[in-house]
Amino acid sequence: MNRTSGNGSKRFVLLLLCSFIISGLLGGCSSAAGEEQGIRLKLRVADISTNTTFRVAKAKGIFDKHGIDAELVNFATPAEGVNSLFIKQVDVAFGADFPLLNAAGKGDYTIFASSGTATDLSASEWKLYVRKEIETAADLKGKKLSFSRGTFIPYLWDVYLAENGIAVSDVELVGQGGFDEAYVALKKGEIDAAWVYGAVLNEKFGALAEARELTDMSKTPVRIGTGLIAPTELLKKNRQGFVQFLKALDEASDYAQQHPEETAEIMYEEVKQPKEATLKDLPINPWSIGFSDKAYEGLQGQKEYMVSSGIIEKDFDLNDKLDLEIVREAFPDRVIDIKKGDGNP
Repeated sequence: MNRTSGNGSKRFVLLLLCSFIISGLLGGCSSAAGEEQGIRLKLRVADISTNTTFRVAKAKGIFDKHGIDAELVNFATPAEGVNSLFIKQVDVAFGADFPLLNAAGKGDYTIFASSGTATDLSASEWKLYVRKEIETAADLKGKKLSFSRGTFIPYLWDVYLAENGIAVSDVELVGQGGFDEAYVALKKGEIDAAWVYGAVLNEKFGALAEARELTDMSKTPVRIGTGLIAPTELLKKNRQGFVQFLKALDEASDYAQQHPEETAEIMYEEVKQPKEATLKDLPINPWSIGFSDKAYEGLQGQKEYMVSSGIIEKDFDLNDKLDLEIVREAFPDRVIDIKKGDGNP
């Protein structure tokens, strides 16, 4: 009787131990599966004060929903944000073709999506403000023309001047740190013309007694999209995280378009951007994450200009600097097919 009872106790203890072991193993598997499905990718994201997409994604919990722990790092221009990749101040940045290609040409960085904003409507918001005495493009000959350093604006000047029969050698291009510097210089007569983008800046420059609007970029062949770029190694190690990052951006852009008043409130609370400015900019610049023929052609044309002008010292195959499989997984119907080695170095 006692022996049977002792054996029963041993069996009970063994069963209990097995139960604990199995429970632990299952718990471990469950935890691993949870991590797999809810990957938390921590990213420092370069931003500017007029971009609604990142702000809405963070404020409305869309980044969190997609497993992204995002810290927004603000810069005066997207180009400054892209350049901050070099010193590892941020993990991912967005910008126009010029700074993206500049970064791709200088280091191991990869362009992995486009915002889909290379449209005529978006181009129309790039306005050229000139001193009042300048009445036509021909009057720009011999004048001082502003450009923001590290941006595509020298390319825009090159195209615009050529279309109007003016050689770049017939003007003086003045590099500046940002639009605020250009505003002061135009007001004082230290420069004669500047390209400006967005409702806030267009209203500010348009109010200058010393200046007036001459034209806008939609009247030129130049269309500048916006792309996303990150260190190649970071993309390789966190592919699923970046798929979710792109889905979050697309969802945030859609939310902003459907809730303009709330978006304007978010932008005012976050960066004090006037609500009316946000409401004017929103319908002109909706993000639709993907990568189109137009995005590719823009990058290719800009790269040719940068190589021919010596800005890019060593040419490279554009396709080798693109990783479209991430955006293809997120939005398969919005991506073109490219082949490695076909980007013509």
